[in-house]
Amino acid sequence: MELKDIMAISGKPGLFKFISQGRNAMIVENLENKARTSAFATDKISALEDIAIFTTAEEEPLKKIFQTIFEIEQGGEAISHKSSSDELKNYFVKVLPEYDKDRVYISDIKKLIQWYNILCRLELLNFTEEKEEDAGVEKKDDSEEQKKTEDKKPSKVPVRKKKNDKE
Repeated sequence: MELKDIMAISGKPGLFKFISQGRNAMIVENLENKARTSAFATDKISALEDIAIFTTAEEEPLKKIFQTIFEIEQGGEAISHKSSSDELKNYFVKVLPEYDKDRVYISDIKKLIQWYNILCRLELLNFTEEKEEDAGVEKKDDSEEQKKTEDKKPSKVPVRKKKNDKE
């Protein structure tokens, strides 16, 4: 499962996946306990792929941060999100040393680590396949660009004359 398919809903604990679109709401399923619930238009819903962490230079996508934690922990779970604030800050400095300490709050770090641990427990983090897929995507993109340039060439369409038209 890709991060674009996994959502966080403000005010609801855990992570969710999209199931169906209802009349006034989305039907989502909690990844951990498989409970289905409704997410309304008034709820703030964010795909994990769209979330980034502030750094001193630019924003760092959540996917890269998860990959760094995955490498640090050698595929295992990170520290508990219920650890003390100092432990969480020290751990996050190892993960992302250049994070913006003024704009990234301890609650953000707790959420990020909790989400990572959920995904790790459910074995939804698989970065080795993504590297292979990325290599395949680059090759595919090149061939698509060639097709696009070929499509832009003007095509010669024969003009048919009507019987009544004179030359």
